[in-house]
Amino acid sequence: MRETTVGIGAGAQELTSELGTSDMVLNIGPQHPSTHGVLRLKLVLDGERIVAAEPVIGYMHRGAEKLFEARDYRQIIMLANRHDWLSAFANELGVVLAVERMLGMEVPERAVWIRTMLAELNRVLNHLMFLGSYPLELGGITPVFHAFHGREELQHVLEEASGGRMHYMFNRVGGLKEDLPAGWLGRVRAAVATVRSQLPVFEDLVLGNEIFRGRTAGVGVLSAEHVHAYGVSGPIARASGVDFDLRRDEPYLAYGELADVLTVVTREEGDCLARFECLLEQTANSLDLADACLDRLAQLPPGPVNLRLPKVLKAPEGETYAWTENPLGINGYYLVSRGDKTPWRLKLRSASYNNIQALTELLPGTLVADMVAILGSMFFVVGDIDK
Repeated sequence: MRETTVGIGAGAQELTSELGTSDMVLNIGPQHPSTHGVLRLKLVLDGERIVAAEPVIGYMHRGAEKLFEARDYRQIIMLANRHDWLSAFANELGVVLAVERMLGMEVPERAVWIRTMLAELNRVLNHLMFLGSYPLELGGITPVFHAFHGREELQHVLEEASGGRMHYMFNRVGGLKEDLPAGWLGRVRAAVATVRSQLPVFEDLVLGNEIFRGRTAGVGVLSAEHVHAYGVSGPIARASGVDFDLRRDEPYLAYGELADVLTVVTREEGDCLARFECLLEQTANSLDLADACLDRLAQLPPGPVNLRLPKVLKAPEGETYAWTENPLGINGYYLVSRGDKTPWRLKLRSASYNNIQALTELLPGTLVADMVAILGSMFFVVGDIDK
């Protein structure tokens, strides 16, 4: 490498020297405050610029897919709801839908609408966490307090219905654990209204902040081609212009009847700012969907929320694949049964596992200072990677 130093003032002279340089390998993690859990990034640096990046996963490997094979169809729900600990209800939902499809089971209408509403409330809980924590990683502490205030409003009603704050265990094969408490729908409507009234705070406090925009606009641009190549999904894919959402494109639960309320939020820029904007707008739409479900539930007559099942539940021999639009992207379960009470194979396709692979394309060419901004904008949960 040839370096030229130019002097300033009278008598300045040009000095030249030959300097041999080499790239530096820097490990971020596996215990580092800038990562969402136990993730390691192996970076190759040329000065302050990233030349290559490799996500190294597996530090908190749970072995869930193998454990599925040793649990019956009621017990696997407990394992399934833990990989993305911010989306426990959505995780449960995918696995019970797969088993119900194998059994050819039609769950009661009331259970379908309650599931849809709870899935959207869980989506809001997930997004509020990232809407608060992402500005925190860039130096803004105030938004996280607003986010947690909104989360607590929803956590109270979800805890009242299910008994859990994180791992709800409210889904069952054939429906739900039990019916909703008396007066619960009114309390949910009030909680939804409270959270909706707080969303302008993120518009003004975060998106209106010139420092936040300076750290995110044009940073970490992910192209639509790379979205397809790596199987990226969810708000990250839609921020790059990929207009795909299972709730609209392959409707499940009651989403087919909510087409007039459901809005698929997209952006074209594909940068960190676009990903945050998609998350914020999708949160508002999920609150609208929850209100629509509340309206429908108020019209439905009282009825069962589950089906009576045999003491030993066995799925018939065969295979199926059930996928859902989880808060972070596509969540899929590939179930293979040999007619026993336990799955012969249950393969998990988690959103974060695919999304995080795109860091190998996003990080090279950027500065180390932008690494935290890009990493935080990927909105991943490490348990959803190390499955």
